[in-house]
Amino acid sequence: MEFIDLKAQLEVIRPQVMKSIEDVINQGQFILGKEVKELETQIANYVGVKHAIGCANWTDGLTICLMALGVGPGDEVITPPFSFFATTEAICLLGAKPVFVDVDARTYNMDPKLLEAAITKSTKCILPVSLYGQCADFDAINAIALKHGIPVLEDAAQSFGATYKGKKSGALSLLSGTSFFPSKPLGCYGDGGMCFTDSDEIAGLLRQIRAHGQAKRYEHVRLGVNSRLDTLQAAILIEKMKIFDHEFSLRQAVAAQYETMLKGIVETPYIDPAGESVFAQYTVEVDNRDEVQRLMQLDGVPTCVHYPKPLHMQPALKYLNVKEGSFPVSERAASRVVSLPFHPYLTNEDQKKVCDSLAQAIGMTSSKASKSVSMTA
Repeated sequence: MEFIDLKAQLEVIRPQVMKSIEDVINQGQFILGKEVKELETQIANYVGVKHAIGCANWTDGLTICLMALGVGPGDEVITPPFSFFATTEAICLLGAKPVFVDVDARTYNMDPKLLEAAITKSTKCILPVSLYGQCADFDAINAIALKHGIPVLEDAAQSFGATYKGKKSGALSLLSGTSFFPSKPLGCYGDGGMCFTDSDEIAGLLRQIRAHGQAKRYEHVRLGVNSRLDTLQAAILIEKMKIFDHEFSLRQAVAAQYETMLKGIVETPYIDPAGESVFAQYTVEVDNRDEVQRLMQLDGVPTCVHYPKPLHMQPALKYLNVKEGSFPVSERAASRVVSLPFHPYLTNEDQKKVCDSLAQAIGMTSSKASKSVSMTA
């Protein structure tokens, strides 16, 4: 069983993808070819923003967006500690300081009730993450940001296609962006990313920064980076966009089936009624996680942990001097979450195998724990 079965998706669109790749090779425009502009226009329309700017990957995209906002040494950027390392890495690489705000225990997204207390005179940006495929509470976050005059940048690496109060992820703040890493809801066959904004001024900055700060060829008006979306990847993504809405529906069906099958086994993911999740991952919490994973692996059922260590506890960020216990919700989640196999083409048979294996593993670990307690009593 595959954790994410990209081969099943490829078989649906193989002829179209191969033709698109061949077309790019034949025309020879491998950097910023016409397919990149076509994809940018298509995705801007889909998300509901004025500008979409492709980049080499979303880690670069985060850095480019922060650079466009002028983030640098002495600045603070507020973000949750429960996310992939890239969210904080981009902040630190620019010499700024990440300031963490704990997450909501149900959605794993930034808890707006804790946000205002973290704002200081040095706060340059608020960077919420739309984790596991559903958006953060942007009405609350944007209201606080507006009150203090601070821009909001959504890390939508996992939430392309998700909605919040009728709007698409990526169109919920001043700036946003997503990842096209192969395992994402919309993934290419390599690295790729895209930034989103309605601001003409910011869009201009993003385009300059992604190409060495050039205003025109060999005229560099600012410091930038080299981060452009490959034409080959854009061509592949154009074909994948044609089936994206259908795959979104399939994801909802797979998630609904999990919810039914997992009743009485574990608590299923909480989805805020204000929106729809794209289910980049299907993540639950369990006791004795390592043993549960080991037993499921013996059954041939793969699992994954997103993410086992909160950002404030990562060795690379020791210099921040943030103590363990500072963000209890994130720390508890990191010790308990486990993601189950999930993709649009997951069969009911495989889902049943996953759920049966999970139930058996939980039963076995619970039994061992009970025996251990009785022996020490």
